[in-house]
Parts: sequence; C-alpha cells; structure tokens
Amino acid sequence: MPLTFAAPSSDAIPVHVLATDAFDPWLAGQPDRVKAWVRANGFKGAQGQALIVPDPDGTPMMALAGYGDARQRARGRFALAGAVEKLPEGTYQIASGLPNDELATESLGWLLTGYSFDRYRAQSAPLRQLMAPDGIVVAQIEAMAAAEMLTRDLINTPSSDMGPDELEAAARDLATQHGAAILTIEGDALLQQNLPMIHAVGRASPRTPRLIDMRWGSAGPTLTLVGKGVCFDTGGLNLKPGASMGLMKKDMGGAATVLGLASMIMALKLPLQLRVLIPAVENAVSGNAFRPGDILTARNGLTVEINNTDAEGRLVLADALALAAEDTPDLILSMATLTGAARVAVGPDLAPFYTDDEDAAAALTRSSTRVADPVWRLPFHAPYETMIEPGIADLDNAPSGGFAGSITAALFLRRFVGQSRYMHFDVYGWNPTKAPARSKGGAGQGARAVLDALPGLVGL
Repeated sequence: MPLTFAAPSSDAIPVHVLATDAFDPWLAGQPDRVKAWVRANGFKGAQGQALIVPDPDGTPMMALAGYGDARQRARGRFALAGAVEKLPEGTYQIASGLPNDELATESLGWLLTGYSFDRYRAQSAPLRQLMAPDGIVVAQIEAMAAAEMLTRDLINTPSSDMGPDELEAAARDLATQHGAAILTIEGDALLQQNLPMIHAVGRASPRTPRLIDMRWGSAGPTLTLVGKGVCFDTGGLNLKPGASMGLMKKDMGGAATVLGLASMIMALKLPLQLRVLIPAVENAVSGNAFRPGDILTARNGLTVEINNTDAEGRLVLADALALAAEDTPDLILSMATLTGAARVAVGPDLAPFYTDDEDAAAALTRSSTRVADPVWRLPFHAPYETMIEPGIADLDNAPSGGFAGSITAALFLRRFVGQSRYMHFDVYGWNPTKAPARSKGGAGQGARAVLDALPGLVGL
C-alpha cells in the first residue's frame, strides 16, 4: 500500500495534539460532556496516549493524541506516531497542537505507521490516513515515505529472494519508474572490465556477481552514490559463527539505502546528474573462494592483502569507488553495512559518517536533526593510516588488533576516490526493536539527512 496522504475530505476526524503542559488549559475550554469523557478514560496528554471523543450519537467527534513533554520527545523520534498507532481506522486531519516546525517530521511519522512487510504473510497495518497539513511540502514527505518503504522492503526480504539478480531487478524497476539508464557488468565480464575485487568476492557463489550502474539527469552538479550490495555474507573461508550469520540478509543495506536516496532525488526531480553504483555479490564458500593471505589488485592498481575474508564489503566498494572517481563527480557518497565496530561505537540507531569537509559535516548534522534521521560524525584520523598498510601489499583489508575498526575501514575506502570530495556512511540498516513509525527490521539510515543537506553538499 502506498504511504501517501489522504484526499481532502469533509468527514476527516480532527486530531488535537496535546502536550502534557497544554492538556489542562485545553480541557478547561471544553464542554462538560467532553471533560467527563476525557477524564473517565484517563487521558492526560502523556506521550503515546490516544482517545476518540464521540458525539452524543456515538460517531467520532474528535481524536486526542498525547504528545508528552519535551524531555520525553527528546528520547525518541516521531512522538505523534505512538498515539497514531492506537487510533482506529479512519481519515484524520491535524486540528491543533502540533508546532509548525514539527509538522513535516510528524506527518512523515504518521505515514510510516502504515508500513508493514507483508510479502510472506498478510499483515497490513490499519489504514489511518492523514490529510496533508497546510505548510508542508507534500511531494517531499511522500517521496521520503516511499523511499523508506523501498529500503525496508529490500532489506527485509530474505536472501533466498534477494540475491544479486533480484537486487538488480529492483534497481531496474526504479530506473524504469524514473526514466533512468541502467546497465550491469556480470560474471567474468567484471575481469574484462577491470573490476577484479568484485569478481573475487562473488565468484564462489552460484549467484553471478555484478556491478549495477544507473544514471539519471543531464544537467547540474554531479553526485555518485555507491552502495554495498552483499546480498548474503557467510564470512567466506573465515566463516561466521551461526549467531553472527543470522542477520546477514541485511548486508545489502547500503545498496537498499542508496536506492532509497536515489528514488527521492528522482521523484523530486532535483537538478543534478546522479549516478548509482552497486556491487552486488554473495560472499559464499566453495573451492574457488578467495582466501586469507591472497593479494588482490584493485581497479586503481592498489594491491590488497586479504587477512580476513569476512572483511569483503570494503573490497567490492573499493572497485566501485575507483570507477566512480574516474568521472571526478562533485561528490562521491558511499553507504554500507560495513563494520561491527560502528555498532559498538554508536549503537544501532545512529549512522556514523566520515568527511573531510567541515561545512558539509555541519550541514549534514543540522539536516539530520531537522528530518529526524540521526547521524554522527567520526574522523578520517590520518595517524591510523599505518594500520591499513601491511608492508607486503599497499593495503590490508582487516588490520589486526581490533582498534578503530570503523575508522580504518573508512580510511581504506578513501584510498579509492581520487580527487573527488567523499563522504562515507557506516550504517546498520536494522531496527532491533519496534518503535513509533519504525517497525522492527530493515531501516533506512542517513538518506533523509543527505537529501535535506544536498543543496549545501553539491551546490543545488
């Protein structure tokens, strides 16, 4: 079901959004019948509370949605969505109580309450439709909701139905929808086209590795998005233990996120030239799997010593980044579910990002707050460069010692972007627990923040 706003209707139920400190003054102005009903049902404006107030004939007269206090709202996102999820089906409109600077974010949260992953079992969310409030950019909010739905669906789909073939099909569907050009380089053609590390990582799987290359737009600044598309990661010959393999269907979360970001850019017809590169592979085990101790040569000529076949994401990204750099775009941006170290550092809810551009970092941080898409800057710490230089080759794909794993991975990737401005996101792509407007499972991270910051990032 598309996550869109309802058509205007005179039958829409008005919703009064009531923060805790606004509840008593609001109630004091209501008729005695309404006061009695609200008090009898224990509604006090607490965050997540919801109540339908009926007319004398029993039909809904209004809905109340608890908004809590500022401290409670600061501890989460989409505060209104917690109440929305408790309302009955119907069409609603915001009548009062929601500050203008929170309308867009809370409206997006409302739309996202309608998401459910129902590919394998019918489980549609109740249809609580919202009429678009005045003062928001409807097309932008709907594009954000559609992008999040796409990203979640791709990540939630198990690897049996989301291999390199299916990831390519999803990219082709998106390209067709927006009139983008798309091509792929598959199998041994990766060697012929000088993409050797993508081939090395994916060659052990019967599911053919490939590079997906999509282009859209003919004028304006140039932006290249690179997303890690490891559709399942066994760890290769450095086989993961079973517990660590359980969520590896989400190892293509970077690809899913850049497709979501691309969908927003194209839907909103932003005046830029977009390229999306996705190395799509499965890291499997067979007699021709790449091995610890192997030395691979990347597209740009750098040699890489393989010290752990479970550090494969940076290998496939490296070839794609080197290809991206050959066009010298205004900005290269990569997204990947890359390191467990990032999760240790910031947990599942924050998306760490790397950039050498102070202005870009500040713009992205401001945007992340504005659109409720939290990110956190980590450093390209140059003194750690020696940790990724093994001596026998130019680079080490898995430095020993265990320190600064997310930073050393980001430094590794930076070696492949040439002179282009570069930004990297080490995302998790998964909500471990359900939260308002954020179902358990696949999740987009960083894409809305990037979209909001794009004018400053690429000079739109």
